[in-house]
Amino acid sequence: MNTQERKRSSFSGKLGYVLSAAGASVGLGNIWRFPYLAAKYGGGIFLLIYILLALTFGYTMIVAESAIGRMTRKSPVGAFKSFGKAKWLSFGGWINAIIPILIVPYYSVIGGWVIKYLVEYIKGNGKSLAADGYFSEFISNGVSTELCFLVFCLFTLAIIYAGVRNGIERVSKMMMPVLILLSVIIAIYSVTRPGAIEGVKYFLIPNVKNFSWMTVVAAMGQMFYSLSIAMGILITFGSYMKKDVSLEDSTRNVEVFDTAIAMMAGLMIIPAVFAFSGGDPDTLQAGPSLMFITIPKVFQNMGFGTAVGILFFLLVLFAAITSSIALTESAVSTFEDELRWNRKKSTIIVGIIMVALGSLSSLGYGPLAVVKIIGMQFLDFFDFMTNSVMMPIAAVMTCLLVSKVVGIQRIEEEVMQGESSFRRRKIFIVMIKYLCPIFAVIILLSSVANAFGWISM
Repeated sequence: MNTQERKRSSFSGKLGYVLSAAGASVGLGNIWRFPYLAAKYGGGIFLLIYILLALTFGYTMIVAESAIGRMTRKSPVGAFKSFGKAKWLSFGGWINAIIPILIVPYYSVIGGWVIKYLVEYIKGNGKSLAADGYFSEFISNGVSTELCFLVFCLFTLAIIYAGVRNGIERVSKMMMPVLILLSVIIAIYSVTRPGAIEGVKYFLIPNVKNFSWMTVVAAMGQMFYSLSIAMGILITFGSYMKKDVSLEDSTRNVEVFDTAIAMMAGLMIIPAVFAFSGGDPDTLQAGPSLMFITIPKVFQNMGFGTAVGILFFLLVLFAAITSSIALTESAVSTFEDELRWNRKKSTIIVGIIMVALGSLSSLGYGPLAVVKIIGMQFLDFFDFMTNSVMMPIAAVMTCLLVSKVVGIQRIEEEVMQGESSFRRRKIFIVMIKYLCPIFAVIILLSSVANAFGWISM
C-alpha cells in the first residue's frame, strides 16, 4: 500500500458509503425536476422508462465509476491518468472533475432560495409566498438572494472542512433517515387530499398513448441529474470505499434510495397540484418555478398549509445539502490530489470559486439580468453546460475508459472483492460497451439541438 492510499480518508463501512452516495443522488433533481418532467412527458410511462433506465444505464455507470475510484484510490483526474498518458484520458478526468466545480455554485443559489422559503414559512408568511409575483420579486433582489446563497455556501463548506467521516458521513447518516420520513409524511398527506387520486393514477399507471421519443430522452437526462453519474462524485466516493464493502450491493441500495425518493417526490407534488388545478397537467409543467410558485399556492389552499410548507422546504433543504456536500467534496478532493494541497486550503479555494461563480447566478435575475450567454441567464447557462453538454461527454469518456483501457475483466475483479458473483455482469457488459455511450450521445445532441431551437422538447 503506498503512502497516498494509506493517508486517504475512507467511509466507516457500507452504511456510510450508501447513505453518502444516496445523499449525493437525492437532491433538488429528485424533488422538483423529476415531478415536472414526469408530468410533462407522460406520467406513468415516464416513471416506467426512468426505472428501467436506472436499473440498466444508471446501475452500469454507478458500478463503473465506483469501481474506478476504489481501484485507483484517487479522484477523477488521477483515476483516469492512472491508466495511461493519452491526452484523452487526461481530458476525461478533468471534465469529470470540472463538472462539480461548475454545478455547486448555481446549485447553492437554489439552496439559498430554499432557505429563504423555509424561514418565511417558519415565520408564518405562507400567504405572502403564495402571492403572485413574490418569487420574481425575490430573485430580482440581489442583496436578499446573495445573502441566502452565502448562508448555504458556508454551511456546505463547514461540513466539507470537517472531513469524510466527521463531516459528510455523519451529516448523511443524520439527514437521510429524516429526509425519508418527511417525504413519506408529506406524500401521505398529499395523496389523501380531495381530488388527488387522479394525480396518483396519472403518475403511477403507464399510458402508452402518452409515450413519445422525448419521454426517453427526458428520462435519460433526468437519470444523469438524479443518480449523480458522470460528474466525478461516484469516482471520488468510490475512492473512499473500503475493499470489503460489496460494490454491487451498495449500488443496488443507492438505486433503491434514489428511485424511492423520486417516486415520493412525485406523490408529494403531482397529486397535490392535480387537486389544486382541477386535474390540469399543464399546471405541473411549470419547470423550476413549480417548487417556488405553484407549490406555495397549493399549500395556501390546503389545511395545515404552513406546517406542510415547513416540512416540505425542510425536506428540500436536507436534499439540497446532501447533494451540495457531495459536489463540493469531489472538487476539494481533486485539489487535494492534483495540487497536493491540504484540506483547509482546498476547501477555502473551492469556497472562493463557489462564491465567485455563484454570485453570477445569484445576481443573474437581478442586477446582472441584462447579461446573457446564448440567450440564457448565468444560472440557466451553467445548468445547460454541465447537465446537457459536459455530463454526456463525461459519461462517454468513462465508458471508453472501462471498455477500451481498463477492461471488463479488471472491473469484474474489483466488483468481486469479497463477493461470490457479479450478478448483473451481462447487463453491465452490454451497457458499458454499446448502449451507454449511444444514450449519452443522444442526450448531448438532443439537448444542444433543443437549446438552439432546432427541435422542441
